[in-house]
Amino acid sequence: MEENKEKLKKYRIEDNLSVLNDRISTIAREAGRRTEGVELMAVTKFHSSENVRITLEAGHRLFGENRVQEAAQKYPALKQEYPDLRLHLIGPLQTNKVRQAIKLFDVIETIDRPRLAEAIFKERKRSGTCPDLYIQVNSGEEPQKAGVLPENLDNLINLCREELELPVKGLMCIPPANDEPALHFALLATMARRYNFQYLSMGMSSDFETAIKLGATHIRIGTNIFGAREIQR
Repeated sequence: MEENKEKLKKYRIEDNLSVLNDRISTIAREAGRRTEGVELMAVTKFHSSENVRITLEAGHRLFGENRVQEAAQKYPALKQEYPDLRLHLIGPLQTNKVRQAIKLFDVIETIDRPRLAEAIFKERKRSGTCPDLYIQVNSGEEPQKAGVLPENLDNLINLCREELELPVKGLMCIPPANDEPALHFALLATMARRYNFQYLSMGMSSDFETAIKLGATHIRIGTNIFGAREIQR
């Protein structure tokens, strides 16, 4: 019985990946974009290492995690086994976790304040390494949500690029739950063009098609790949 459940889980994840990749390709072509210009990020928050392994065995290599501690439990061994695995941090980063995050992640998407940028700069000087960075924009100006306010974006970008010379390559946002996401995605795309950023991380299970149409280079999907979260916290 347990073996059958594992097989069903494997088939479900593989099928979900296939369906999503086909849909991404279709939407990108309809929007006049190159299919390879949109990458599917499998978000594994509260999902097991076994689910990550199934996804890797299906040929997928791009993953997102929300917490440094959870990533540290799941990914080091898998990265040894799959050296081409790429891991993005998509949740808030505390300054006391910067050293660990720089070791674990290929991209940190949630730079949102000067203190965090300065902590990354100091760790880069110490270690000689730094992942690519995206700035998270709080496009809805929600007080409970991480991200730099749009009015403060100029200052943060200038600090990161000019003073600290950090490898900032893109922008990320999470629209308010009850807002039309297209408004926020269009704003982020406009900002990216203004600052000549290459990458736009936007769009999740419920709104990724809109995000692709408006220029997303990375879409973050969890539920539509793995189903309900296995670990509730």
